[in-house]
Amino acid sequence: MWTVKKALVSPGAKFPEKPAPLRGAMGTAACTAMALAASGCVWTAAFHSAESPRTPALHVKAAPVNPALEGASPRGIDGALSISDLGWATLNWSGYALTGGRYWDISGNWVVPAVSPSRGNSYSSTWIGIDGFSNDDLIQIGTEENYVDGRAQYFAWWEIRPVHPTEVVIPSMAVAPGDAMEARIYRDGHGTWTLTLDDLTQNEQFTSTQPYSGPGASAEWIQEAPEIRGHVSTLADYGTLTFVPGTVNGRPPHLTPSDGGYMMDDHLILSVPSGPNPATGGFDVFYVAPTSHREQTLLDAPCVWPPPAPRLEP
Repeated sequence: MWTVKKALVSPGAKFPEKPAPLRGAMGTAACTAMALAASGCVWTAAFHSAESPRTPALHVKAAPVNPALEGASPRGIDGALSISDLGWATLNWSGYALTGGRYWDISGNWVVPAVSPSRGNSYSSTWIGIDGFSNDDLIQIGTEENYVDGRAQYFAWWEIRPVHPTEVVIPSMAVAPGDAMEARIYRDGHGTWTLTLDDLTQNEQFTSTQPYSGPGASAEWIQEAPEIRGHVSTLADYGTLTFVPGTVNGRPPHLTPSDGGYMMDDHLILSVPSGPNPATGGFDVFYVAPTSHREQTLLDAPCVWPPPAPRLEP
């Protein structure tokens, strides 16, 4: 198991092996069985054929970056948040994560971002969750913002590993860019947890109670490049995402820059959070457009400090 260090994993850490894809374009018998075991008010993308507008996605633990990337972006100026102020980096996650304790209740709000067209298929996921930062268990709920086959697609989902190790779509919610979302995950006791997601703009609600036995070793507010058929996907250009991390274990999380982390691949920063807003506790996450430069600072992302006061009214 790899360990997250300041900005990067330890030099001796190894990349975790990618799990075998659990869903193909047509799905599998195992996926169908998992879908049938799920709550009657949800379904999984495994049921869809290759012509489905929803592409199979898998949400996995944070994947470490190559230690050779250390020091790629050492500077910031005039109060701009520097990469060196952030505490971790991965191939697939960006945002904030709390570790070092036990977590059984998390909430958060965000505004669904609009994705820009891309030449190829691209994907992004916005979610809150518990576990997955340094272990294989996780429980998550959120929204998906993709650009697939020339069309933008938006939907809500939840996932629990290992009980439901594939994305379970919530068909009752008609998610659209600009919608204000409110989510919560909390432990009920007796091995069950409740996941809730409210679309405050559309006045739609979802609640599901599911078994989960993970250790509760981390709590996260994340923008992710999900895994597609065994590989971290191309990140969709989601622009800017506004997050307000409500509570963790019933209290404000009091995030610091060292709790934040950015997404990086091949020496290029792909997605990066701002520092927490001192007035609101919220933060922004920025998509960083591709560049030919091999090194970047957060100055490539505009207005990273401080983020504007988040506005989440429907």
